[in-house]
Amino acid sequence: MTSTMRALMGGAGPEWDVRDVDVPAPGPGQIRVRVRAAAVNRADLYMLQGTYSPRARTSDLFTAGLEFAGEVDAIGAGVRHPAVGDRVMGVTLGAFAPCALVDHRHVITVPDSLSWTDAAALPVALATEHDALTQGGFAPGQNVLVLGATSSVGLIAVQLAKALGADRVIATTTSAGKAAALSALGADSVVNTASESLAESVGGVTDGAGADLTLDHVGGQLFADAFLATRVGGTVVSVGRLAGAASTVDLDRLAFRRLRVLGTTFSVRTPDELAGVCAALAADAVPAVRDGRVLAVVDRVFAFDDAKAAADHMRSNTAVGKIVLEMPAG
Repeated sequence: MTSTMRALMGGAGPEWDVRDVDVPAPGPGQIRVRVRAAAVNRADLYMLQGTYSPRARTSDLFTAGLEFAGEVDAIGAGVRHPAVGDRVMGVTLGAFAPCALVDHRHVITVPDSLSWTDAAALPVALATEHDALTQGGFAPGQNVLVLGATSSVGLIAVQLAKALGADRVIATTTSAGKAAALSALGADSVVNTASESLAESVGGVTDGAGADLTLDHVGGQLFADAFLATRVGGTVVSVGRLAGAASTVDLDRLAFRRLRVLGTTFSVRTPDELAGVCAALAADAVPAVRDGRVLAVVDRVFAFDDAKAAADHMRSNTAVGKIVLEMPAG
């Protein structure tokens, strides 16, 4: 391996800049991954805009990218697992490069059947949605409402809830053309919130009760509307804020329906907390991927040198599924 590599750098302007950087060496507790594919996330664009700064970012100029798949090619002191040669996927700042360093506890084993591009499309969504279901007290047999189901994480939420035993998964979209994709991934009912009443539609398929658990990836006013679509004593988990962070909440609805409302994000979690989230995936989420109950949804794959086109495609808001970059060999 050469001592330098071409990487996509953020912090130098409104777009990623390709620069030669040193190949990093793993420190204690770290592994180095030969990145084969990396997914583009909304957070990557927020970092370019300067509106998002994860804990791992320590300088204005940084190697971009957060989500990756590849094989371990070096390990630091104290690492017993994974081993050199293991196929892994995970999340770390610096994924848009041929090599990336990551805490060895923050990777997930890649099933042999998965391609690199499919594997790169999974770790953020798997961890996010499994953690949200867990925090929300999910149990088999429940009715789960997924708001913003055609977002890249929402597509996994639909599949994961169904794979883990949800009785009914109700998915929302604002595009009639995307409803078929949600049904194909296991949604039992699809609600177009641009033209249908959320509460009435959900009530119609739950005998008037509402969802036991609502996972909201949209925010904005739809977050408040979800209260009437969630059963008395049910739970609403705020996962994302695609429509904005502001919402006007009717406290009477909250109180009279005795709802439990939770907020979640990974951006402020400690390394130990993130390690626990990744470890929890081994019991049921990874097996669901391995046996095909949860499928990666990849919208488009771009070459490393077409990174700007990949970013522009995300900005267009037309993607259904993940946008993935194939990394150069070195």
